[in-house]
Amino acid sequence: MFIESHYLVYPDGDTQEINGSVAFNALVDMNGGAVRLPLASHRMIVYRVFKITRKETKGERSSFYHLELVGGEELFTLAGGH
Repeated sequence: MFIESHYLVYPDGDTQEINGSVAFNALVDMNGGAVRLPLASHRMIVYRVFKITRKETKGERSSFYHLELVGGEELFTLAGGH
């Protein structure tokens, strides 16, 4: 049996297991859900995947998606602001 696990790693070091993989440079919400562009509002908490690491042991592979918080100015731009 082979187990594959996926985890978000937040900027403060907390981790959360998620159901599937996340692409590098993807924008995600607090629960790891994909964020659609343009954003509905610039008043959201949005993270970007800036690094992916993997740990493999016998019968198990874990992927860690390291997140960085997207700043307010960039959120404003992503929400269609000028």
